[in-house]
Parts: sequence; structure tokens; C-alpha cells
Amino acid sequence: MEPALIGTRLASAALGPLLRKLLAGDGPGAGLTGTDRPVRLASLLSFRGEKRTLTEKDVRRLAATLVTRTCEGPGERPFPADETEAVTDALAANLLALGDLDMDDVQAVHLGHQALARRLRAAAPDPDGLSADSVHYLETATAWACRHILEFFTRRPSFVARTLVEQTRGQAALAARLDSVAAANPGPLAEDAAFERRYLAHLAKKHGHLTIYGIDLRDTEEEWPLDVAYLSLEAAGGAPGTHPDHQEYVSLRADLALAAHDRVLLRGQAGSGKTTLAQWLTVSACAADPSDAMAYLYGRVPFVLPLRTLTRHGERLPDAARFLSSAECPLTPPDGWADRVLAAGRGLVLVDGIDEIPETERGRARDWLRGLLAAYGAGNRWLVTSRPTAVRDDWLARDGFTELTLSPMAPTEVATFVRRWHRAAGPSAAPYEQQLLDSLRTTEHVARLATNPLMCGLICALHRDRRGYLPRGRKPLYDAALSMLLARRDRERGMGAPYGVVLDEAPQIQLIQRLAYWLTLNDRFQMDRAHAESLVAEALPAMGFGDAPPDRVFTHLLHRSGLLHEPTADTVDFVHRTFQDYLAAKALVDHWDIGVLVRHATDDRWEDVIRMAVGHARPREASEILRELLKAADEAEDRRTQLRLTLLAATALGHATEVPQEVRAEITRRTSEVIPPHTPGEARELARVGQMVLDLLPGAEGLAVIDAYLVTITATHILSDAAIPFLAGFAGHSSLHVRGQLMWAWQRFEARQYADDVIARLDPTELRYQVHDDERAAELLRLGLRPELLEIDGSVSAAHTAELLARCDPRDLALLGDGTGLDLAPLGALGRLERLALPDNAVWRVTDLPADVPLQRLSFRTLPLDGLSGLARHPGLRSLPALTALTPALWRDLAALPQLTQLSLALQDIEDCPEDIVLPQVTLLGCATGLHPAPSLEAVVRVFPRLRRLYLGAGTFDVTRAGELVDLRRIMAPRTRLTGTEHLPSHVRVG
Repeated sequence: MEPALIGTRLASAALGPLLRKLLAGDGPGAGLTGTDRPVRLASLLSFRGEKRTLTEKDVRRLAATLVTRTCEGPGERPFPADETEAVTDALAANLLALGDLDMDDVQAVHLGHQALARRLRAAAPDPDGLSADSVHYLETATAWACRHILEFFTRRPSFVARTLVEQTRGQAALAARLDSVAAANPGPLAEDAAFERRYLAHLAKKHGHLTIYGIDLRDTEEEWPLDVAYLSLEAAGGAPGTHPDHQEYVSLRADLALAAHDRVLLRGQAGSGKTTLAQWLTVSACAADPSDAMAYLYGRVPFVLPLRTLTRHGERLPDAARFLSSAECPLTPPDGWADRVLAAGRGLVLVDGIDEIPETERGRARDWLRGLLAAYGAGNRWLVTSRPTAVRDDWLARDGFTELTLSPMAPTEVATFVRRWHRAAGPSAAPYEQQLLDSLRTTEHVARLATNPLMCGLICALHRDRRGYLPRGRKPLYDAALSMLLARRDRERGMGAPYGVVLDEAPQIQLIQRLAYWLTLNDRFQMDRAHAESLVAEALPAMGFGDAPPDRVFTHLLHRSGLLHEPTADTVDFVHRTFQDYLAAKALVDHWDIGVLVRHATDDRWEDVIRMAVGHARPREASEILRELLKAADEAEDRRTQLRLTLLAATALGHATEVPQEVRAEITRRTSEVIPPHTPGEARELARVGQMVLDLLPGAEGLAVIDAYLVTITATHILSDAAIPFLAGFAGHSSLHVRGQLMWAWQRFEARQYADDVIARLDPTELRYQVHDDERAAELLRLGLRPELLEIDGSVSAAHTAELLARCDPRDLALLGDGTGLDLAPLGALGRLERLALPDNAVWRVTDLPADVPLQRLSFRTLPLDGLSGLARHPGLRSLPALTALTPALWRDLAALPQLTQLSLALQDIEDCPEDIVLPQVTLLGCATGLHPAPSLEAVVRVFPRLRRLYLGAGTFDVTRAGELVDLRRIMAPRTRLTGTEHLPSHVRVG
């Protein structure tokens, strides 16, 4: 008989109650009070001990029933009929041998059903004279009986408690051994551990607070504890090699990006929170008890490497041994400590600010990074941050970096920030909170500015300071902020002149913008304190302050302006890059250095400077800057530069107070030439122009599908309610890409209006509905929609999740989030589920899944607590996710799934597959080679003899040619390593 048929009969649910009779009941608890030793296996059996309910004769009858039931049904018998009695006796002997094993239930479960079955067969008398079929049946039946018995053990009330006790004792014993080893061998192990405790405490203190600009006007602290102030933002992008059209759908929490990807290049605008994210990751890694979501960083050692500091004096970028000293950490590590940490794969390397070094030095920085990756790539996590256009899209692609971009704050995130700010600012700010929230919803110019934490903080401070009045536009907002920081703050606090210097607002701005001017012209973000003092001293006589002590004037600016920062005793920088850009732009206009502005127009670090310069300029000056930008666009040789300069002129136009009509018309005409955009990157770049783009974008009528998709990308990235009516015009589009983009954008707009105007009008065919929070869940229920493809975020409450599932009964369901507090009970209401994705770090059991559903595809990151054997009750299962560390038992569970055709696993696990395991049903295999040598193709062919397509890191390897199956053994040499495409014969197609 086929092994699969034997397994199917033995797996029958009817056999479970029979085998349950072998075990006696027990009470709750861990069994710690009745005896000094754990309860042994023999006392748990119903045919041993004082309170027997079965005799040995009863066990033989039970074995006979098992044999009879597995021989029933159509098809051939699993063994010759004349050997039935001998097989029954042998199976009974194996079951009775349970009473002779000296172990408890926890030990038995840890052993596993296959090993337990081998112990039973060894303890029982050796059956004589049985045929090969009978022996095979006996081995299989004993293993299945052990599987049921171990399942019963795990359900006993005392099992979990007993397991915890054993784990606690084992961990305590291991810790004691490690302590004794460390004490007996003082050296790097003990010294490293002691230093790491000091180092992590230092990082937690250094990075554990966040400055929120503007809340320090009167009686409030200007720093918040980071765990209170941090606001988790979204990051979007795609993994290396994904098609650009699909990148728009990859969205995740920025602080969880390194949980999904070992290497991330994170882009974000100034003030978007890149540095704050690096702080949050650092503090999370240092926490003794991190939150569940950030637990993936526990045990990692952060190395915070701000490039502006590392390259301040043009020094060579540091090797691992100089990480701490170069980043100005005062602690001295043991010799070789950083090398040992990184070599062990425990590092968290945070390279902050690629954009903050000159463009000419970025290639050198990449070579430095590649050298570190070559030496320490395995196991460590790497984050590199940059402004969006500082480096090209594929700058680190070949090094395995996933590129993500911080999304602008959605309205819900802005509202959260505003509430936290007012809570931190104290009772005096409370009356202005709701007023500002209302303004953000109804006043376009305010909402357009509130797109990142820096601008949100300034808006909150100004709104309270001006008692509910906000200036219109970015330049007036900064002007008001400078006035607040430079003049009103100390005056309202009654500070007097703490440094013996009295300076009005205008001279302070002149002096500070002189520093900004020097830094910007020299492509720097830090300068030596001595040089800063000399710049101030040079300017004082011309300003009528020739008698003022320069050192006191500088000290006043440093400590009282709120704009300057002293990272070390001998260096100075601005508290935020935006303030430097704003004041440098003012200085450039004052000096009328228009040539400098135009020469740097293609440098991403000058984009904001140029926009703000147009805002500072008078009408004639603004017109000249804009004309020069258009002229530079005409002279550019590549389309990317042309687009960049045209859009820079368009965005700068929005800052101008007045420009001639012909200049405005020319910029509008030029912008229309790049609409519709040609790529998703161009579409997002176009959205930065702002709401004015909506007047230029074409409607859905008559657009090609790709153009419609790219236009919707642009419109969905314009954070204004004015975009909703425009997007509503695309709601009836047939393209799944267009509809998917519209669905993704729901999180970026007000829930109800967008639901009524867009979501309610979408064609649901094959569309995945994304529910990010309770507000959108409620809207979906209100509209009476019943999507068949549903994605529910972890922030949706259990009540709303249950109601959605009961209402929709989806065919395809994805549960997102970190899996904390996951409740799978609502899945019981589903009747037609075909595809299910569980969240990361989910704690679950196969028995939690609905039993009577046509499940075909199952995705998860953590293995179920009860193993994979229960998946056999879903015989239609065709696809499973990436599996790692496969044990022989897991391999056998996979082999028991008759329709499993798609599988993902780590290649290095294939060589550990038991020799008798074959998965002929698998035709599509996805593999991750990792950083270890991959196994030979011999192992792949042995386990998957009918494989048709292999997805590998380097590409897709098609195992068919001209529609015919090609033997893998003839395609590649027997010992070819799967490490790339360089060894592939030419007739194997790489996709």
C-alpha cells in the first residue's frame, strides 16, 4: 500500500479517542508538591499503577481495534492478511512498553514522536517472521500512536506548568554554569559583558530623550522621554529586484523594517524623523525589557555612526575598532570588543546621514560600508539613512539593501502628535488643542505644512504662542518661529541678560545666518567652535557692536537662541538642518549669490535652500532665480535632471510672494510636459510640487492603464483633501493596479469622506481591502461591503476584527501587526477561507485554524506550537511560507500534504532532510541561500524530483525547455553550488 494512504488512515480522527484510553487523568498544577521528583511516565498510564482502568488484555484489544480500522476501506491491505494477529501482538507490545520507559511527559514531548516510537520498539520484544510490509506498517502505526499520545500530554492541565518549571530550572542551571565559567576564566567573556552593560546604559541615557522644538516657552521641559514622545511612522518601498509597479504596496512600520530586512536604506525629507528613528532603535536595543514589537532587537549592540561627525575634519572613515571614539563616545572598550560583537552577528549598525556629507565623498562612504559588510555582513542589522534624492535609487541595491522611504505623516499621525505635544506643554496649552486639530482638518495651508514631526512641533508652538493664530505659508511660519525663539522666549521668561549681552532679534538673525552661510557654502553641518566665534567677531564691528565681547556674544547665541547646538565641547551645529537651510537662503539672497544657487541646483542638499531663497527674494530677484532654473533644465542632458530642475522651479514658485505672469505660465507649461509621469519615482517626485499639480493631472477618461496608475500614485501622495474628488474620478477604473493604489491611499485621508467618495465605488474583483484601524473598519461595516480579499492591521480591535470576519467571510485573509495578543477565535466563523497570512511573531496552533475550509495557501513567520502535523486535515493545502530549521518530524509532516506544490525554505536545510523523505508533489520552490554555502543540487533533486521552477536570490531558474520537463541532473554539474548565476548553463532561462 502507498505510504500516503497508510498515513491518511492512521491520521483518522476516530483513532484519537481509542489511544486516549491509554492515559489516566490528572489534576492541575505542575506536580511539585506530591513528590521531590517529576511524575514518571508509568504513573500516567491507565494500565499501570494502583488505579488501573485497563489491563494488558484490554491494551491488546485496543491494538486489535486500531489494526482493524486501519485495514478497512477500499484498496489493498497494508500487510498480508495472515499476519494480522502477529502485527496486533507486536503493536500491543509496543504500546505496553510505554510503562517501562523511565521519563516524564515533558521529557517525552521534548523527545518527539519518532524518537519515542524508536524507544518503544527497542523496549518491546523484537517481532519475528514478519514480512517487510508488516514491519513497515508496525513502525508507522507505532509512530502515529506516539504522535497522538504526545498530543494528549500537551493538553494535560499540568503539562504547561511542568514545562515552565523545567525550563526555569534549566535556564537557572545554565546561567550558573556560565557564571562559573566566566569566574574561572576571567578575560574577554567577562570583560566584554561588563563593558556592554556600561555601554548600553550610556546609549540609553544619551539617546533616551527627544527635543521637541517650541514647547520650552515658559515652564515646560524642552526634552521628552523618547518612549513617550516617539511616534512610529510608516515606510514604503520594495525589496531589491521587485517590479516598480508593485513597490507601492509594500508598507510597514519604520521601526519594524529591520525585523523584516537585515539591511535597509531609509530615505526621508528633512525633519521626517530619520535621526529620531535611529535613536528609537538604539534605545529599544538597550532596553532590558523591550516591548513585544521591538523584541527583535533584544541582545543586539547598537553602533550609532552619524556621518556628519565621522567626517567633520575630513578623517578616514573608521574601522570597527574606532567606531566608539569616532562617534565621540567617552567609554573605552576592551581590545577587540567591537570586532567580536560584529563577528558574532550581534551588531545593530546605524549609519545616519549619507546626505550630510558632500556628494564627492559619498562614493568613499559606500566603499567604506561595503568593506564593513564584507567583514561583518552575517547576522548583523544595518540601517543607512539619507534624504530622498541624495543617492540614486539603486545605490546600495547590489549590497542587498531594501530601499524604503518614510511616508509623510498621515492625518491620524498628525492628530496623535498634536495631542502628545499639548499634553507635554502643560495645562496652559490645553485650550488650544482642539482648535488646532480643527484647523488642520479645515485649513489647507496649515495641513500642507504639518507633514513631519519638526513642522508639527513648530505649528503647535506658534499656535499656542499666538493664541490660536497661525501665519500662512512656510516662510511666514519660520519667520514667526525665529521671532519666538530669538526675542520673545527670554523676554517672557524674564531672563534678563544672563551672559551680559542684550541683542535684539535682527542682529541675532544676522549673526546666526552668517554661520549658516559658511556651513552651506562649505558643504558642512558642523564647524569648530573657534571658527564660529571668529565669524561672529568679524561681523560685530559692522553691526555697531565693536565693544561687545565676541566670546560672550557667541555664548549668548549658543545657549539662548534655541537654534544652535554644541554636540561636543569644540564643535557647533544647528539643532536641525531646516533652520540652517532657511538662514543660509536668507544670507544668499542678501549677498545676491544667484550663481551659487544655480550651480548647486542639482545638489539634493540645496533644494530647500533654493526654495527658501525664492521665498526670501523680492519679485525681480525671485523671477531671476526661477528663470535661471528653467535655463539650467534646458541645458541638462538627461531627463532625470530636467525633471528635477523643472519640479524644483515649480515647488519654489509656491514660495514666491510675487512673480511675473509669463514666468508663472512658463513653469506651468514646463510642468505639464512631465505629466503624466513615466515611472513611480517620477510620480512621487511630481507630488512634491503640491496641490497645484492636481490642476495639471489628466482625468481617468482615455488614459492608458500605466498612465492612470502613475497619475493615481501622484495624486495619492498629495496630502490634501482636495485630492479626494480627483481620485474619485478613478474609482471606477478596471485596472487592479489603479484600484489597489486607491485602496492603499485610504490611510492617508479622512476616513469617512474617502470611504464615501472612493472606497464605496471601487470594483471589488480581486481587490485586497486594507483596514488599518478601527475608524476604517467601522466605515467598511457602515458601507455594507463584503470584500473577499481582506487585510486587517494589528491596530484594529478584536471586536471590529470579529465583526468584519463574520460579515465578510473572506476567501483571502491577511492579519498584520506583530502578533501580540492575537485571537484567532473569530476565524471559526469563516467557511470559505482559501488563503491565510498570520502576523509576525504570532503565537498559534494549527488547531486554531477553522477545520472545514478549503485552505490552499498558508503564510506565517513562527511555527505553530503544536507542529505541522495538524495541517494534514487540510489536504488541499498547496503553498506554505519560508520554513527554517526543519527537523525530521517537520519534513515528514510536509511529505504528508498530498497537494503541496509550492514551498519556500532555506537551502542549507535540504541536506538535513531524512533519506526516506521525498516530496514529488512540489513543483515550485523558493529558496534563501543565506550567507552559508548552499547544498549541492543532488540534495535538491533527491527531495524534489519533479521540480519545475526554482526561485533563488539571483533570479528564477526555469526547469522546462520547449514545454518539456528537463532533468535537473542534466542541467547542472552534480556539485554546482547555488550561489549565483555564473555557473548556470546557457540554456537555463534566468528571469
